[in-house]
Amino acid sequence: MRYKQLGRTGLFVSEICLGTMTFGEAGGAGIWGDIADIDQKAADAIVGRSLAAGVNFIDTADVYSFGASEVLLGRALRNLGVPRADVVLATKVTSAMSNKPNDRGASRGHIMDSVAKSLERLQTDHIDLYQIHANDPVTPIEETLRALDDLVRQGMVRYVGVSNWMAWKMAKALGMSERLGIARFETVQAYYSIAGRDLEREIVPLLEEERLGLMVWSPLAGGLLSGKFGPGAAGNGEGRRANFDFPPVDLDRAWVCVGAMREVAEKHGSTVATVALAYVLAKPFVTSVIIGAKRMDQLEQNLDAAKLALDADDMAKLDGVSALPAEYPGWMLERQGGQRVPEPFTEA
Repeated sequence: MRYKQLGRTGLFVSEICLGTMTFGEAGGAGIWGDIADIDQKAADAIVGRSLAAGVNFIDTADVYSFGASEVLLGRALRNLGVPRADVVLATKVTSAMSNKPNDRGASRGHIMDSVAKSLERLQTDHIDLYQIHANDPVTPIEETLRALDDLVRQGMVRYVGVSNWMAWKMAKALGMSERLGIARFETVQAYYSIAGRDLEREIVPLLEEERLGLMVWSPLAGGLLSGKFGPGAAGNGEGRRANFDFPPVDLDRAWVCVGAMREVAEKHGSTVATVALAYVLAKPFVTSVIIGAKRMDQLEQNLDAAKLALDADDMAKLDGVSALPAEYPGWMLERQGGQRVPEPFTEA
């Protein structure tokens, strides 16, 4: 297992992050009935195997099975006797936890109420990475940032991050944090896969400029890139994607990617899913890839991505079939800025 610096912080995390969205009761309320199917015994086994493989980074959220994921994770760490300092715990806040008007969002009130509940469910006195889970168009950015800074100063939270925001809003928040002298977002958790590289347009340049750590969610596009679907698939296409069609993907482009990944997988004696994860891990702007599993064989296949080294030919093939179509202003920036390079200028 390799470990990478989390953004510009001094914290190092495993490049594989265990996601716990599957922790909870099958058939539960809302979308979690289609996603979760992990009880305490299975949670203990998955967490234990991940830690044994070198994973030290675990991600959850208060809304996953409406708190059950945090509860199962907290109990698993206790049951396994894991020293608190040996694991980096990340959780999130913003999503609606009930039908009550203030039990959602990124307001000071909801953040303060929610962090206390997450700490209790996780059975810990601090959260290593506390993330704003979604865009809240109502709450002023400054209110959210000042609330998070208070949590950092109180020691309840050590670092803060954001998920699923627009590049301009993240840039504004970073500037505001610098101006106010308060804790800034150190990480971004975002969707990225070989079938969905939109992140590269605006957010990746922001990550690189501001030294933000990137945690990738759904690198298999909700199971679409597992190898069970598309050209050459031997399976029946069952799984989460069959019941919960998310995230949205251009299927025509996705099947071309799956075909190319199947060729790469055969070359390395690997699987399509492992290649899909290894491709994302190979991107220099990626800090950690979040994996999730309901079964131990799925977990082992995902963990194998840390061992698979794709060569230059592999990456060229996969980059080629998944390249984003040209979009303004990108094509104009390339055209107009091509003559400006960071080298000494010599007059002709």
